[in-house]
Amino acid sequence: MRWDNLAENPVSARDAALFGTDAVTTRTFDTPEFRGITFHEIRARSIVNRVPGASRMPFEWTVNPYRGCTHACVYCFARKTHSYLDLDTGLGFDSQIIVKINAPTLLRRQLASRQWQGAHIAMGTNVDCYQRAEGRYQLMPGIISALRDRANPFSILTKGTLILRDLELLRQAAQVTDVGVSVSVGFTDQELWRTVEPGTPSPERRLAAVRTLTDSGIACGVLMAPVIPFLGDSPNQLRATVRAIAASGATSVTPLVLHLRPGAREWFTRWLREHHAHLVPRYERLYAEGAYAPKWYQRRVTRQVHELADEFGIGPAGRSGRRHVLVPTTPDVAPEPGPTQLTLL
Repeated sequence: MRWDNLAENPVSARDAALFGTDAVTTRTFDTPEFRGITFHEIRARSIVNRVPGASRMPFEWTVNPYRGCTHACVYCFARKTHSYLDLDTGLGFDSQIIVKINAPTLLRRQLASRQWQGAHIAMGTNVDCYQRAEGRYQLMPGIISALRDRANPFSILTKGTLILRDLELLRQAAQVTDVGVSVSVGFTDQELWRTVEPGTPSPERRLAAVRTLTDSGIACGVLMAPVIPFLGDSPNQLRATVRAIAASGATSVTPLVLHLRPGAREWFTRWLREHHAHLVPRYERLYAEGAYAPKWYQRRVTRQVHELADEFGIGPAGRSGRRHVLVPTTPDVAPEPGPTQLTLL
């Protein structure tokens, strides 16, 4: 396995990519929720990552305390990142989890650097920071606390209901900076959920988390992602999903059509052949030009979702304004002033 971009003190030999057993602690836990999963605990050199300039992402900086994800979503675009470590992008991505155990300490140090200008930091944009591993390693409370103490704007995107554990920290952070929270729910179809997102909380539980967040004063949007062609995009399915999102109290709904990057494309196609073989030719035609569905298809889905959102009383991201805690509580911290930035999720 390659750990050169993750280890704190890499070796300097010509092929300095492989580390011995002293650089990584590997653990397994014999509990039902972690059975069959291997955790590789590493000490990262850096935790704030710049997004490549060619990326379509609307943010510049991210924090990712984990690599690999037990959500096991068959379409996950982040699968390719496991190949950088010589790990399998299929089952290996679902079961070989990299844990950056020093993430909170490292983030606090980097935020205090004179070079850091207080830019918005997005989390959950690669793999989910509230996947099951977070229940054991509890890295996010330290990460949110570090951002709160520096009044650094941030956003979180998640499929994990574990975010509710950190509700009070989010409330505190939002009193001193811009905090964006979005939950990902692409569909409410139970059969589809069980096969394409087997390690995630159900859509109903995720929407219940949205309700809890909004009832607690934290405005929470829903990223309706992915809308899966021919399996989750019928008018009735879109209507049912948007209706459920509206009922959750979500402040916004933003649709995103499935995209299939290398790594994810192969794994998703394998799943498609096993479960919906008749759709393979249709997918080959729809994604013949690359990772993204044609613009006409994306525009059609976006228009349908926005029309339904208007019907049910919610709108696309941005109409609801800044997303922050509304209750007037003040954290017991002394944040330093810094630049602010509107949330991006």
